[in-house]
Amino acid sequence: MKSFLSLISLSTLAASSAIQHPLHDVSDPQAPISTKALVSSRALQDHITAENLLKRAKHLYEIAKLGTEQYGHPTRVIGSGGHIGTLEYIYETLSEFSDYYYISNQTFSAVVGDVFESRLNLGDKSPASARPMSLTPPTKNRDVVYGPLVLVANQGCDASDYPSSTSGSIALILRGVCSFGAKSEAAGKAGAIAAVVYNNWPGSLSGTLEKPSKYHVATFGISNEDAQPYLKDLKDGKTIHSSAYIDSVVEDVATVNIVAQTKGGDQDNCVMLGGHSDSVGEGPGINDDGTGTLTLLEIASHLVNYDVQNCVRFAWWAGEEEGLLGSDYYVSQLSEEENLKIRLFMDYDMLASPNYAYQVYDARNAINPVGSQELRDLYTDFYTSHGLNYTYIPFDGRSDYDAFIKNGIPGGGIATGAEGIKTPKEVEMFGGVAGDWYDPCYHQLCDDVSNVALDAWEVNAKLVSHSVAAYAISFDGFPKRTSIKNNAVGEDYLYHGPKLIV
Repeated sequence: MKSFLSLISLSTLAASSAIQHPLHDVSDPQAPISTKALVSSRALQDHITAENLLKRAKHLYEIAKLGTEQYGHPTRVIGSGGHIGTLEYIYETLSEFSDYYYISNQTFSAVVGDVFESRLNLGDKSPASARPMSLTPPTKNRDVVYGPLVLVANQGCDASDYPSSTSGSIALILRGVCSFGAKSEAAGKAGAIAAVVYNNWPGSLSGTLEKPSKYHVATFGISNEDAQPYLKDLKDGKTIHSSAYIDSVVEDVATVNIVAQTKGGDQDNCVMLGGHSDSVGEGPGINDDGTGTLTLLEIASHLVNYDVQNCVRFAWWAGEEEGLLGSDYYVSQLSEEENLKIRLFMDYDMLASPNYAYQVYDARNAINPVGSQELRDLYTDFYTSHGLNYTYIPFDGRSDYDAFIKNGIPGGGIATGAEGIKTPKEVEMFGGVAGDWYDPCYHQLCDDVSNVALDAWEVNAKLVSHSVAAYAISFDGFPKRTSIKNNAVGEDYLYHGPKLIV
């Protein structure tokens, strides 16, 4: 079998192309009459086992090792061998079912970066929470730079916030109002040799500078707690001699969305679901979002045994960790006609966090495209019918559903938690450890095969199967789509490329 990248050369990948969904005449008299049974929720769920999911997770981790040569550890970040291997795995698995699915790809370019080494010393200490920003440039000559720490006024978004002493110094900037990239650029224009952004609420801080600027300087994030002693000393007029070092590279890479759509079913009424195929550069991403990627792949592999009445469209997005790039690009390329064929979009990201809670996006029709609440209720009804607790989480644009709801497509999804803190009440509901992150290995090297709760993953994979089957059978009672107008709250969410908060 030809591999994905032998079919699509890297030079071809560098040029963006829109997916063209072929028309399929299900009434074609030449088409063979199917003898398959109509899909049912129970039948599709019965294919899902923790054993098979774990087997796929182990294979994905081996693929992530292909990123080791470049990054020094397993990763599936876009542009890495691990992500290219992930795309090949998805494509080769789907190609076995080319008689059942239309398989298409959509290429686009994205900016990625790699930080090889970094150190930050403020005074005689190195803040424990210090992390280099994604897409940060290196320090000058990839060497250590020295200068006093200077406190920037307000949030460092305007040139007037930077005192004259910023030149030749390391700028200390409060998070908020403008993007991290804007802060780094303003610091660079003011002559800073590096920048440190500190959090405006408890906890550590990491993020991206997004599109490179010639004015960007090497930029770190630190926690609010770590910043407090320095803020006090600077306000008291003390001098804090500091140093910064980042060895990094920022570059453009080509990457790919993969989409598989059933040839059967009503092609004008599609249920769509997606997960992102990439990880962060810091680790292999087996929970985030290997669990979503593999759940979709497992279900797609079993759906072929059944007929559907509405088309089912699976998507594996690239560049989610760089700011929802793949899903944003996909939706931006849809014509109004193609947009209206998507009756709803379901997002599946992080389905097996070790310290999990069963989380449902609180998608309400009043502030989102009509139909989002009906999807939300499908999830909660499933948990309730199985005697399981659930909790609502904000539908705030943090994952790949955002472009869909902003373009009039009902959306929703489930998750099991990322860096949030589990409460004592949630321990009563789900078990686990109060005060710990839902995923203690979120965006870290330890997000490997040992970092998945198989019991939660199996439950959620069955729920994903149920969501697919329910809408593949019928949209009866589900609101019809008549417009691509956006009913979502008109807020500029933080999680896209220009303002990504990871």
